Amino acid sequence: MGDREKNVGFAAALNILFTVIELIGGFLTNSLALIADALHDFADSFALIIAWYAEREAKKPATSKMTFGYRRLSLLSATFTIIVLIAGSLFVLTKAIPRLISPEPVNADGMALIAVIGLAINGLGYLRLKKGMSQSEKVLSWHLLEDLLGWIALLTGSIIMRFWDKPVIDPIMTIGFTIFVLWGVSKNAKETLNLLLEGVPENIDIDAIKESILSVEGVKLVHDLHIWSLEGETDLLTAHVVVEDKYLQTPDKMRLSIKSKLEEYHIEHSTIELESEGFCSATECIFESKK
Repeated sequence: MGDREKNVGFAAALNILFTVIELIGGFLTNSLALIADALHDFADSFALIIAWYAEREAKKPATSKMTFGYRRLSLLSATFTIIVLIAGSLFVLTKAIPRLISPEPVNADGMALIAVIGLAINGLGYLRLKKGMSQSEKVLSWHLLEDLLGWIALLTGSIIMRFWDKPVIDPIMTIGFTIFVLWGVSKNAKETLNLLLEGVPENIDIDAIKESILSVEGVKLVHDLHIWSLEGETDLLTAHVVVEDKYLQTPDKMRLSIKSKLEEYHIEHSTIELESEGFCSATECIFESKK
């Protein structure tokens, strides 16, 4: 937990510093791409601060009212970040499209300098966040990677404009990497929504887990299997497992055997309810009893 808070805090501090540099540089160079991205980064900085606060609060221990603790705050911060990124991207597009019709001259040398600084600062933030496993860190690291690609495009465009006086390149680049941002955010938004709805995390193969449980000696059937995640990192499972009657004489041993299989899939918390073949109420059991 501590690492998550430090990673997000480090990225937030870098982003706030660079937003100021970028905004000043955008006005000095008259680059819409820089000004638009500075406004985008300002919104991102706010989202990063919220994410940092959520990660800090997520460390609070479980209570009698919050039995799983506050880890899902990390997932809520990821949701907030996605909303900010989409809103910021749409705002940038409203400013960039008119400049396609009426391009304005820009200072290519100044743009190149800001782009190099942007690559260095966003690179540091990305390297720090990409190590994280929570959905919040994934969303934030993806955005910083997008920023890196955007700065590479901006640096390339500024070099081209340095030797070829075509200011329309500036809004074209702006629209290009903004669309790319929206594409990336949509992918993260899908998984974030899935986790909010307590769906199976994308990194988990529920069929493989079911087969793994069935491979335990004495297990006959698995039903009512549910897998979800608190924040994209802490995965949980509940299941009803039908076993041969003789294995019910040592239920703890059977549960430990099943849990050892689940550990291979990084399931941190599991609740296993053992059932006898005669007690099973699953549809499969009913069909078997009629044979």
